[in-house]
Amino acid sequence: MGSAERSAQVLVASNRGPVSYSLAEDGSLVSRRGGGGMVSGLSAIGPDAGALWVCSALSDGDREAVRRGVGEPGVKMLDISAETHHAAYNGIANSVLWFVHHMLYQTPLEPVFDSEFRMQWAAYQEFNRAFAEALAEEAAEGAAVLIQDYHLTLAPGMLRELRPDLRIGHFSHTPWAPPEYFRLLPDDVAESVLRGMLGADRLGFLTQRWADAFTACCDTVVGGLGDTRIGVHGLGADADFLRERAHRADVDERVAELRAEIGQDPDGNLRKTIVRVDRTELSKNIVRGLHAFRQLLDDHPEWCDRVVHVAFAYPSRQDLAVYRDYTTEVARVAEEINAEYGTPYWTPVVLNLKDDFARSLAAYRLADVALVNPIRDGMNLVAKEVPVLAENGCALVLSREAGAHEEMGDDAITVQPYDVNATARALHEGLTMPPGERADRTKRLVAAATATPPAKWFLDQLDALTATAH
Repeated sequence: MGSAERSAQVLVASNRGPVSYSLAEDGSLVSRRGGGGMVSGLSAIGPDAGALWVCSALSDGDREAVRRGVGEPGVKMLDISAETHHAAYNGIANSVLWFVHHMLYQTPLEPVFDSEFRMQWAAYQEFNRAFAEALAEEAAEGAAVLIQDYHLTLAPGMLRELRPDLRIGHFSHTPWAPPEYFRLLPDDVAESVLRGMLGADRLGFLTQRWADAFTACCDTVVGGLGDTRIGVHGLGADADFLRERAHRADVDERVAELRAEIGQDPDGNLRKTIVRVDRTELSKNIVRGLHAFRQLLDDHPEWCDRVVHVAFAYPSRQDLAVYRDYTTEVARVAEEINAEYGTPYWTPVVLNLKDDFARSLAAYRLADVALVNPIRDGMNLVAKEVPVLAENGCALVLSREAGAHEEMGDDAITVQPYDVNATARALHEGLTMPPGERADRTKRLVAAATATPPAKWFLDQLDALTATAH
């Protein structure tokens, strides 16, 4: 494409885009739009801004849409081969970079950087190059490019070589590992990741802690940040959307169904609820949360028949065996608790492993205590969403290792995520919190949670980037 044809003034690049396609039985393509901060942000800049979203074709339906030339205005899907995408996405992004930044490796056995890893790393480089070339082809002179997350750490540097005129930003939605853990990566790979990101004019992180860790890695591995600037942008909850969506008919129906599942305590009142809503990612610490609930029942038998742990743990990365095994363990522990403590009239753990957004919102509305205890998390929007919707206010039990703790820790009940006994004590504290204190804390939690809604979060980054020159 010649420079005269380049038209996009604002570009977003991410592995997953705002639309996906599936093939119907008659061979037609059915599209489905997603949501999130990027969608809100691009909508906020208006239809005349010349915006383009570059993303991967993830499914067979997506790839067929690319081949047929089907698409939505403002979206460019890249038909990267399924083999290359799998090696880059599952082999490197999710099985290496994700594990490093969440510090999840069992180091006596893993990682092992062998010949298979090197083949996957080559695919990751190819994947990033495909994005860099597409962005270079589509971007207008001096355009702003916002590249997203650990899937695309090399793309900023590659794009800088192709188009030095562009203003390039990169945003990390995950934690960032401290230098001593980051250097588990092979030396050349660690350097490539950092230098790739330093090709950007500006790098964004969810909290100062993650930004400082990145800076420390650069100081240790490549001798500093060079000309690249660092910014911190905490992503908040979209309160207006949540409140409107949570009171639609389908959510009201699920509230009624969930009330029936929770049931009444011996005094005829709705049982108390400890709510968690997570994907079954290893970092979310769901199993220890279940053990903490079991410990609560052991330590405080007065809660038997009076509290229910509503645990929604939705499938994540089920194409990786370690995630399938984790999901199985979540279900096993929940069943064990129900078998040990349950009665014909009381099911202590209401577990659901099938994704249902309306049911999640129903759980938020009924939450007395929200349990958010990740081992390590870039932000964790559940911690921000539950207080917004909890109808009677809620106590937030929050891991100090969640990025959200930086903004909400003063009014949450803080836990160390590995300490099951302390988490059980925190659950009891949440359940027994006086109503006045609960209401006051919830009010402050909501204020912190909604301070930077998705559209503002996106536009703040765009404004900062356009004010920056490489």
